[in-house]
Amino acid sequence: MKKNMGIADRLIRILVAIVIAACYFTHLIDGLTATILLILAGVFILTSLVSFCPLYLPFGIGTNKK
Repeated sequence: MKKNMGIADRLIRILVAIVIAACYFTHLIDGLTATILLILAGVFILTSLVSFCPLYLPFGIGTNKK
């Protein structure tokens, strides 16, 4: 996999995932909404760790410096 995510993109995704987790653990979100958002947060963390977003490929998006 070729990296297609820059540092700023990765940090934003991690911060969003942390906010979602905080909302869940403080019971601001629950039910189906919480489940969907926690899955999204997990995807954000995973894509941030590997610096690769598969949704960027079809659109030719890349936020990393070449």
